[in-house]
Amino acid sequence: MFKFFKITCDEATTICDKSQYGEASVYEKLRLNWHLLICKVCGLYSKQNRKMSKLLNIKANNCNKGKACLSSKDKEYLKEQLSKFN
Repeated sequence: MFKFFKITCDEATTICDKSQYGEASVYEKLRLNWHLLICKVCGLYSKQNRKMSKLLNIKANNCNKGKACLSSKDKEYLKEQLSKFN
């Protein structure tokens, strides 16, 4: 029975991303939760992904309220730092 829930780490990260935006089905969420019980690396990814999404949402809400946003210089620095990870 549990073989139906078995997914790869690649599939788990995709479902994790979809789940954060409310696009994952109930079946996908079940498969993801089963995988997260087994795979600690994907569990860490999921935790970090949730935290990063939450921080970016907070920043986006602050920008929408008219508070100071990132300057062009800060944006370029952030792009450079992110490109180092690719």
